[in-house]
Amino acid sequence: MKPEWIAPHRTALILIDCQVDFGAQGGAMARAGADMSSVPPALAKAGALADVARGAKVEVVFVRLITRSGDDNKFLREARQRQEDTLPNLCVEGSRGAEFIGPQPRPGETVISKTRFSAFAGTGLADHLRARGIDTLVLAGLTTECCVQSSAWDALERDFHVFVAADACAAYEPELHRHTLRALALNGVIVEGADIFATFWNTK
Repeated sequence: MKPEWIAPHRTALILIDCQVDFGAQGGAMARAGADMSSVPPALAKAGALADVARGAKVEVVFVRLITRSGDDNKFLREARQRQEDTLPNLCVEGSRGAEFIGPQPRPGETVISKTRFSAFAGTGLADHLRARGIDTLVLAGLTTECCVQSSAWDALERDFHVFVAADACAAYEPELHRHTLRALALNGVIVEGADIFATFWNTK
């Protein structure tokens, strides 16, 4: 990897779904029995990377899932029924579960709300980034095999250069994390540890 590939003027750090319901011991996924052991280290790495990115003038974008009354349309209800999905709605607007955990947005930083897996689905994120001359993304957050992966594929389809900070992401099953990163790496995504990105961005 070369430093110019993630030069600050062309790059955004996208922090995905670092929220209580996904990442806290008292959140919905923990209450449902998910193994949370890999989450705190990933959130710590994501937070540290965000701090370095800010120092280098890399744009930091926070993406969050928000569910509201009426979002659960007929298609989604039927899909959940087919899978016998008994989880409550995640990250309900205004609830503690929707709040950020780990890295927190600072005044002036962009916060994007989504209702689907991908950070790009109906959010205007791609236009927001292109308007700022950004063509390169470094992804981090929760969870590796779901919203991080979905956002990575979607970004590739929209002609962004995509990187993933491997240890600043987490899944509730270690093998899902590893296999997802392997699949992404085999198909055009560059996967590196957060410290590699931090080294290239660190201007001190």
